[in-house]
Amino acid sequence: MPIGVFARRSGLTSSALRFYADSGLLPPARVDPVTGYRSYAAAQLTRATLLRQLREIAMPLAAAEAALDAGTEEATRLLDEHVAQVAGDAAAVLRKARVIRRALGADAPGLPIATLKGPVLADAVEQILTATAHEPGMPVLAGLRVEVGPEAIGLTATDRYRLSTRTLVPPEPPPREWAGTLDGDDLRAAVTEVRRGARVRLEAVPHGVRLRMPGREDRHCRLLAEDFPDHRLMLGSLGEATTRATVPKNLLLRALEEHPGEHVVLCVDGHGVSVRPVDGEHPGVPLPATVTGEPLRVRFAMTTLHPAVSTALGPDVMLDLRGDDRPVTIRSADRGDLTTLAMPVTPDRSPRPRRGTP
Repeated sequence: MPIGVFARRSGLTSSALRFYADSGLLPPARVDPVTGYRSYAAAQLTRATLLRQLREIAMPLAAAEAALDAGTEEATRLLDEHVAQVAGDAAAVLRKARVIRRALGADAPGLPIATLKGPVLADAVEQILTATAHEPGMPVLAGLRVEVGPEAIGLTATDRYRLSTRTLVPPEPPPREWAGTLDGDDLRAAVTEVRRGARVRLEAVPHGVRLRMPGREDRHCRLLAEDFPDHRLMLGSLGEATTRATVPKNLLLRALEEHPGEHVVLCVDGHGVSVRPVDGEHPGVPLPATVTGEPLRVRFAMTTLHPAVSTALGPDVMLDLRGDDRPVTIRSADRGDLTTLAMPVTPDRSPRPRRGTP
């Protein structure tokens, strides 16, 4: 195929292909002796795609060439070695950046927002961050919304198909109201240190929030500038549940984990809850449950339902259902401070974001 076609199919530019040809990493299958036009074989697409991916993670040319020419085991070792090097470099940059921030006076006391117990905050952040996603052009979906009120702190995240929210009550009332969306990756990186802190003080600083822990190094989380989806509008437009089921969390999780398909159907009726395949040819896995309301069959993507159930608190989960095309509310049967909404899938469509999300 001509170089332009090969460039489109491999994701490389024509100029990049010429460079890789000249460097010997990806020579064309044929060069016209008269015109000099370069042609590539379809069999070269795999190597070209791998080369592009290796360069996207900043692997040097020599290492990329070695990985491409090695067997699977050696190539994997080279890849892991490169990733470890990048991670180490990033950690070193972060340490140096903190030193620079102090030198610039950026570590001056910020505006106190609230104080929380470290393990409690770490658990809540990890639970809520399961509902984030990295999507091109929508960085806010990778963030965690923090809303500080007079008596409690709300944490919210959404990937459009799930929305998780949890309320934390600090030992002391927050000194002021505050709201912002924090970078989810910064929070993930800080969770280990936060968990080890008996108390964590949140301070508002320019462009972010500082997590200050006595006896431990401060951590900084950036603020995202994009508007967070209007989750309050979504929650307010849900409507009343038509069916409620309370089911043992561990049994439901086990049934989901053993289910072979990418989609699963929850059948809820007076006999309980059953986890069934989409084709309906098999009876599925019956689960004991307390059910009120009308019978329902609701289909979910496994990647939406399983994390929503797994992060629920307590031994039993409560499912509030509103129909086969409306969000289901999933929360603990006895601890309601963590709530997750999960969008169902209709047979001919993917999960649909509801009003109030992007």
